[in-house]
Amino acid sequence: MTAAAAALLKLTADPRYLGARPGALAVLHTWTRALLYHPHVHMLVTAGGWHDSDRTWVPPTHAAFLVPGRALSRLFRAKVRAGLRKAGLLDQVPPAVWSHEWVVHVQHAGTGAKVLDYLARYVFRIAIVNSRLEHFADGRVTFRYRDGRTGAITRCTLDAVSFLGRFLQHVLPQGFSKVRHYGLFSPSRHDLLAHARAQLVTASPSPRPAEEPIDVAPFAAPEIVPPPRCPACGIGILRLVETLHPCGRSP
Repeated sequence: MTAAAAALLKLTADPRYLGARPGALAVLHTWTRALLYHPHVHMLVTAGGWHDSDRTWVPPTHAAFLVPGRALSRLFRAKVRAGLRKAGLLDQVPPAVWSHEWVVHVQHAGTGAKVLDYLARYVFRIAIVNSRLEHFADGRVTFRYRDGRTGAITRCTLDAVSFLGRFLQHVLPQGFSKVRHYGLFSPSRHDLLAHARAQLVTASPSPRPAEEPIDVAPFAAPEIVPPPRCPACGIGILRLVETLHPCGRSP
């Protein structure tokens, strides 16, 4: 988790991508849908960050992405290797691991209610919930899960001891923080986070009174009527900037 955050913050500090400090929330998961051991980290990162020198909130340099995934994956690999070397564990890892390309999955998580839904599903999730337990008889447990490759519902039956062993390997040690905060969300950055929130609220457009004359938004055609509220968050005001037409290929 430390390596993932360090790699992210190093790239976002680069003016070519953001040049600012974003907020990052990291959640550790250790399981697959079949309860097998598979440690991985989900990170939710703000689409922008706080510029310390200018004391202002800045958006990403590139509208299509925050940081390049390939650069992030290679930097993450280097940070993991450095961490293992510092901990004296590097010799336990096969050398071939460091010659392969690593994969860091990066995608837009959405805004408003969509992000809240993401948090609700990922932050406090446990390895398995009762609704997935289908049968228990004769010392054997059957549970269902969705196969990640085929999308089909699959069932797994284990003896009770094996099932308990598979489940308990995902119980974290006492005192281990499953959810951690980095960058602007770090507990030591509460003052900066407060400034960023205040600035974002101030910058948010407010609805115009009906009796006021309508100002034409930049780049909008004169016949554009006052834009409606954002359907996702219900707060922001939609303003048409440009219409992108299909170019004959997939997005």
